[in-house]
Amino acid sequence: MTKRKILKTLYEKKDEYVPVELLVNKTGKSQKEIENEFDTLEDEGYIINHSKLGYRLIKTPNLLLPYEVKKDLKTDFIGHDIHYFKEVDSTNDVARYLAEEGAEEGTVVVAEIQNRGKGRRGKTWISPPGGVWMSIILRPDIAPSKAPQLTLVTGVAVAETLKEELKLDVGIKWPNDILIGNKKVCGILTEVNASINNVNYVIVGIGIDMNVEIPLFPPNLQKDATSLKNELDTEINGAMLVQKFLLKFEDLYNQFKDGKFPEILNEWRLLSKTIGNNVEVRTRGKTVRGEAVGINKDGILILELEDGSLRKMISGECLHINDT
Repeated sequence: MTKRKILKTLYEKKDEYVPVELLVNKTGKSQKEIENEFDTLEDEGYIINHSKLGYRLIKTPNLLLPYEVKKDLKTDFIGHDIHYFKEVDSTNDVARYLAEEGAEEGTVVVAEIQNRGKGRRGKTWISPPGGVWMSIILRPDIAPSKAPQLTLVTGVAVAETLKEELKLDVGIKWPNDILIGNKKVCGILTEVNASINNVNYVIVGIGIDMNVEIPLFPPNLQKDATSLKNELDTEINGAMLVQKFLLKFEDLYNQFKDGKFPEILNEWRLLSKTIGNNVEVRTRGKTVRGEAVGINKDGILILELEDGSLRKMISGECLHINDT
């Protein structure tokens, strides 16, 4: 709370020195406690000039610090509670623990680095510095069968955010990848905790290669991966991007809860880079090849096989054969 008040005052007095006496009055803390808070802020990456006139904020770190994300956040509930880590095994694991402990809907877990980030089918999601590694706790009142649709809702939210805010030509590869050209820039992993009839909670994990340097990826992944910084040749403000995404996601999530998934699905179809492509879907030890001819009202991919028959693919790893 003290740190938040200090930062708020520094932002309000931008380009001015803020006397320590003013910070003492605003926070109710002693001068020594204020000085200790400034030491913490500098450890977090804030550059602050200190003179006999007081303190002046010089530069804000491009990190997903809770104050930076929340200070201009316009959502009603998503992201109002943020758990931040410099380094963590998996944000989804932390979010699951918090959900089990009763964390409210909209709680966000974010980290600068994941050591054991999760991908689909038990794969590791490489999460070096410079990315957005984030999980959101949701508690929708829906049937468990509808929970996988949230992966598609999230994909639309990410794609529309990148299109609107960064003017990027992005598309979605079924079921959970965001592409720029043929290269992956974001992955989504949805994990559901449910009983037979009820969803207890859903964890939506989002990994965006924002300012990641491509050489940080393993050599076998570099040719198929990209980052926002790599595409735009400029560093992206992480806090601002997350703010815009959370607002877009909350809007689409509210529509989803209001029964408007068909409308969201239509937008997904427009963004899809899978429909019309020859694909290979790997699931449960089997591989199915065919042309992706559509996606039905439940978000299930429809393949036309070589013999002309149709096959529904509920889940799996999808490869675009034309791109390999």
